Amino acid sequence: MKTWIAFWNILLKDVRSYYLKPPNISWGLLFPLVWIAMFFIRSGLGMDKLLNLLPGLVALSILFGTTSVLSVTVTFEKKGRSFERLLLAPISLELLMLAKTSGAILFGIINAFVPIFIAMLLTDMSGLNWCLIIPSTVLIAISSTFLGLFIAVSVKEVFEAQTFSNFFRFPMIFLCGLFFPITSLPVFLRPLSYALPLTYGADILRGSMNGSNMLPLGLSFLVLSGFCAVLFFISLRNINKKWIT
Repeated sequence: MKTWIAFWNILLKDVRSYYLKPPNISWGLLFPLVWIAMFFIRSGLGMDKLLNLLPGLVALSILFGTTSVLSVTVTFEKKGRSFERLLLAPISLELLMLAKTSGAILFGIINAFVPIFIAMLLTDMSGLNWCLIIPSTVLIAISSTFLGLFIAVSVKEVFEAQTFSNFFRFPMIFLCGLFFPITSLPVFLRPLSYALPLTYGADILRGSMNGSNMLPLGLSFLVLSGFCAVLFFISLRNINKKWIT
């Protein structure tokens, strides 16, 4: 019982302290929406093409919503030595980091459904496959959160975490097939695209929204789950190596 009380209080503290702040809302929601609006207006596409852009908007909302806060807050707590106090909680390191990341995962999932509900007001969305959208959204949120955790434990300063986050995030916009098919990229860039977790998440979203996925859905789910496990394992190893021992 003490374990889950500690888990819940860590999660609740992070939600109150970090996830409801205006900068997180602006990065997690406003930036993707403004970016899509710019792309939408510039391309001259009609509302009937909104479903083609929606998977990318959902994926971006999750990516920026999770990494923008987690990669900074964990680094900030480590620098302020409050993370060391959390290590005294009566839970294992694995469960502690799950508590630290659960708030970002929930925040990313909520971010994902904001553009979907807005799109429902603008066009017919009756063809959505919710049985695919929900699990893919959860997996994208988990993988993006663990990417933010990996970034946080790889740097020492908050400004380094912000810079390192953009090193991953902005290339993903163009390399993960969010708005441009991977097949249209130069051949030498395609292997890099398939080395990014968001490629598989965005492909599942395309399949669930307009049936235009390029990869088998089962393979995408499997690879995305693998990315989640690998990123979490590497992050825990870095914490043990750099922050504890």
